[in-house]
Formats: sequence, C-alpha cells, structure tokens
Amino acid sequence: MKYIVRTCTGREEFAKYVQDKIPDVIVSLDTQKQAVKNIYNAMLLAGDDPCIHFEDDILITDNFKEKALAVIKDRPDMLVQFFSMRKADLEIGSRIESGRTFLMSQCFYTPPKMSRGIKNFYLKWDRLTTTHSHNAHGVDLLIQDYLKLTKQKYYIHVPSLVDHRICKSAIDPRRSTKRQSLTYRQT
Repeated sequence: MKYIVRTCTGREEFAKYVQDKIPDVIVSLDTQKQAVKNIYNAMLLAGDDPCIHFEDDILITDNFKEKALAVIKDRPDMLVQFFSMRKADLEIGSRIESGRTFLMSQCFYTPPKMSRGIKNFYLKWDRLTTTHSHNAHGVDLLIQDYLKLTKQKYYIHVPSLVDHRICKSAIDPRRSTKRQSLTYRQT
C-alpha cells in the first residue's frame, strides 16, 4: 500500500502533520497552484499499487492505517472514500454510491491499477482545458468523470477517518471554512 499526500507551497506544516501521522507517506508537491495537475502527479507516483490519497488540509483519526485497512479488506477492488460531509452519513451510514456523486477528495483509496487508470484518463480528459482544470473542484470532477466512464461505483465509509481542517483553501480562499465531516472521530 502506498500513501500519498498532495500539498502545495506554503502549506508545509500541513504536510508535516500528515507525515507525522503516516511516516511512510509520499509527498506530491504542487508549486504552481494546479490541483488537478497535482492529482495527476500523485496518480503517477502511485503507479499500479493500491494507494490511499490524502489532501494536506486534514486531521487524521488515531490508528488510521489499521482502521482504513480493515475497511479496504472488504472492498479491495473499489474506490473507498474516507471523508464525507453529507446528511446521508447520519441517516444511512456507510454505503455504495454512483461514481457520478464523488465529491470531496480529502482522503480516498484507489485499488491496484486504478491510479494508473485515472492518470491515463487525465491525459485525454475533455474538461482539462476548462477553468475546472486548475481548481480544487476539478479534482472531484476528474474522479467523477473517470468513475462514470468506467461505470464504477465507490464506497463511502462512515465514520469519516479524516476531517477537513478549519482553514482557508489554498486554491480558492473564498470557499467556506465550514466543510467538516458530520461523523469524524479523533479516536
């Protein structure tokens, strides 16, 4: 299993926090404020290996690896999302969703070869030339479009194993700082 954190210049302290929690994490550094290019780089780093992808602006539950691997064990061939802030998290709990609903890429697992598939999809992605290609929402759109094209569903795990920090977005400081999970637990 690989672990990759996507970060950008100016947020070194956030990446350091993830490294302290997951010492073998690989850092994918964005120096140009191009979130979608950085997800491409992270997918390139993952190669054909199973991988847990992190954004840098997260808080991580205690014993993250053990908890995540226990969930992945039951779904080794499916994208698993470890962060969500939807009402259904409280009403339904863990569930399988259509790929077209993927949102919030703070922490997710890609099974073997999926990172390569997303990387290859990026190279021909028709939204790459739009304004979405350089913003945080573009990462979600890339993964949504990949899952739709390949007719895949994904699994949302509840409770969330990471939470979104209360902080300004590095890509769009106008975004709300109130984007936290309804189910995250530190322990």
